[in-house]
Amino acid sequence: MTRPLKSVTFSYDDGVTQDIRLVELLNKYGLKGTFNLNSGLLGTKGEVTVNGRTVSHNKIDPKDVRALYAGHEVAVHTLTHPNLTQLSDEEIIRQVEDDRLHLSELAGYEVTGMAYPCGGVNNDERTAQVIREHTGIKYARTITSTYAFEPQEHLYRFHPTVYHVMEQDREILFRLAEEFVAAKPDSPLVFYIWGHSYEFDATETWEYFEEFCRFISGREDIFYGTNREVLLGESL
Repeated sequence: MTRPLKSVTFSYDDGVTQDIRLVELLNKYGLKGTFNLNSGLLGTKGEVTVNGRTVSHNKIDPKDVRALYAGHEVAVHTLTHPNLTQLSDEEIIRQVEDDRLHLSELAGYEVTGMAYPCGGVNNDERTAQVIREHTGIKYARTITSTYAFEPQEHLYRFHPTVYHVMEQDREILFRLAEEFVAAKPDSPLVFYIWGHSYEFDATETWEYFEEFCRFISGREDIFYGTNREVLLGESL
């Protein structure tokens, strides 16, 4: 069967316990995501403050990774979440490849995807080249929104379409969704949404996001896949 020209995929970072609720929500609407984990931090407890509100930032237990993310994709977010652009080549390789190998064991398949950790300038050409040439990673996502759907050739600095629920992006997310649903393309289009699931707690936007999932899902002219399926055409 020929895959539709339009694809929707999600990407969520840090492997926090709010992913449990998010996975249930994605499953409810037949959507798929990629979850980028720091294997060196799994099982740790913490908090994070977003827009003045403090919420839990507890990491998933390693033993729960395979069952929780079944049907979705597990991907690299480095061992301990450093800014890779500030590290030596050798430490970049260790942070990425060791995380990839650990996660592959936990997930039960070879992990090949990645999202760069840290905000701000968290990637550059040197880092991308090191990852491409010295690790088993096949794509790596940045945090730079394009607000567009056209495919990109540089998969080691792949830019998402939009950041999910922060205040300044709420209207943009639905405007893009309406534009994507209405599109009748002659070539492939990708709608790529990313974020952190703890932000749903911090911004009280679980219901808002479910409305988005309900709107974008269940359409015969859209393929719903993991990052790996959408970007590489590979199933797990």
